[in-house]
Amino acid sequence: MDDWMKDPNLSGIPAEKLQMLQSMASMGNGKGPNELLPILMAAANTSREKGMQFSDAEMDLIIQVMKSSRSPEEAAKIDRMLQMLKLMKR
Repeated sequence: MDDWMKDPNLSGIPAEKLQMLQSMASMGNGKGPNELLPILMAAANTSREKGMQFSDAEMDLIIQVMKSSRSPEEAAKIDRMLQMLKLMKR
């Protein structure tokens, strides 16, 4: 499941950030959109507590790499999660 973390395009992103994302992805595996919201909120709080911030460029690159190794259905699920996050930021 963590093959996406080995993508050479991610070499400039600190391993700690990638590991936190992998942990979040593992917790959300097999969950529906409504079940993902609490996981996303907890992950956001954890990263904030650790002083970890992702730049827009880092997030765009991570998402692109993650989606490239997924089925169209899984990529659509990632897009839905991102939409939920954008709505939460408003």
